[in-house]
Order: sequence, then structure tokens, then C-alpha cells
Amino acid sequence: MARDSAQKVGIYVDVSNITRNGGHGMRYDILRDFACREGDEPIRLNAYVAYDEERARTDIDYKERTLNFYSTLRDYGYKVIEKPVTWYEDETGLKYGKANADLDMAVDTLLQSENLDRVLLATGDGDFVQVVKALQNKGCRVEAVAFQNVSSLLKREVDLFFSGYLIPQLLPIKENEERGVRWGEIKSRVRGICYSYNHTKNYGFMRFLKHIGPGLWITDTRRPESPYETAFAHESNFDTAIDMDKLPNREYIFEFDIVEGEEGRFQAVNIVRIFPRT
Repeated sequence: MARDSAQKVGIYVDVSNITRNGGHGMRYDILRDFACREGDEPIRLNAYVAYDEERARTDIDYKERTLNFYSTLRDYGYKVIEKPVTWYEDETGLKYGKANADLDMAVDTLLQSENLDRVLLATGDGDFVQVVKALQNKGCRVEAVAFQNVSSLLKREVDLFFSGYLIPQLLPIKENEERGVRWGEIKSRVRGICYSYNHTKNYGFMRFLKHIGPGLWITDTRRPESPYETAFAHESNFDTAIDMDKLPNREYIFEFDIVEGEEGRFQAVNIVRIFPRT
């Protein structure tokens, strides 16, 4: 059933956490599309970034790349909140830098949630579990998107956790660019899960999100309003390194090519597991 009005959405991204945990190269415009997938209105878009002023003084390439990245974020409507890197020295004399944005992001999210219906957190940090609970107690729906090293507590606490690997175009697949195809088209490469596998007949079915849109809960691809697609997968099309005895497994994320199978249905070939790494 369609809603009477658009919801107000806030997007809060811990850029360092996402980048160092599998999300390097993530497209922030696609993240915005995903957060507002039901025609909702983005009210707050905050990106918390680390900036090493000491390095920028001597490394011109770092400075230019970083500032260009910030400009791109602003083009997509994000407010860039810089956290300067502070350098410390341990007992052995080894220097290390820290730029923790957790507190700023938590406080901003809680304060700004007064005007929001839904909050999307782009982080896998378990320190946000209490923030999630507080937001939910204030009436907000809370979602999280991340790639690797995601807190199991955070996954369980949010109203929706969605792996960034599974969101079309969020983390570009170079083969699609080389082939001139888009995610979900015949001859494209996509990421999905193996949700069903018959060990007697040696075949199963992969499910992948074909496009960003409403109805993420409609996983039954027989329903016309489902944003998902199903692809047949024979054992011979899986990489030999994959332990077939562990299928189906919704925690495993696979990358595979889509080809046309029998009766015009999708078939998955060249299937490799990308997460968790073998």
C-alpha cells in the first residue's frame, strides 16, 4: 500500500569505517538513492571524514585527492564534517594517527532525529548499538549499510541491515563497465546470495536485488512488485574453492554473471564467493 506522504530521511556516514572495511570506491549518490528508495526526502546527509593536516602540508597529491573527494560529496548533497587526524606516539616510539568521528556522529544523529522518520547509518561499528536503541525509542526506523567487519549486535539491533555488496551499483563492478552493461541485465555481473540448494540434484538458486526501489521485504520473485530476481545455479558453475556442503547460506555473498537460461530465465555462471573471503 502506498504511503500518503514522503518520509524524512537522515543519512550518516562514517567514511573512514566504510572505506577501510570493504567500501573503498563506494558511490555516495547510490547510497542516497538507496536511503530514499521509496520516494522519501533526504533532510540530513552527513559524511564524517578524517583529514590529516600534517600529511597535507607535504603530500600535495593527498591534499588534492582528498579535497576533490569532499567536493564530490557536497555535489551529492552531503555535509562534510572534517575530523582532524591527531598523531600520538606509543611506548616504543611508533607514531599513529587517530580521528574518531563516532561521538560527533552519535550526537548529531540523536539531536537531528527530532525531525526525521528514518535514519540510515553507514557503518559497521558496534559502538552505535546504544544509539540505535535510543533512535528507535524516539520513534525512528533505523537502517544500516556496511560491507565487512560488521558488528553482529548492530545487525540484530537495527530495523534493517543491508550489505553494501548487494546494493546495485553501490560498489561498481569493473566487468560491467568493460562490457557496457548495467547490473541485472543479461551478460552483467551481479552480487547475491544462494538462498536455496538441492544437494541431491546438485543445483540451487541465487537471489539478487535487480534495482533499487521499494519493497525490499518482497523476496518472493514470483510477485511482480518484487525488486529481486532469481537465477538458476548448477554446481558446475560454482568456483571449486566453494564448500557446497555449506549451501544454502545467507551470510555468504557471491558474485556471478547473468546469462539467459532455459525458457528465458536467468542463470548464474562463473560464481565466486566474495564475502567472507576464503
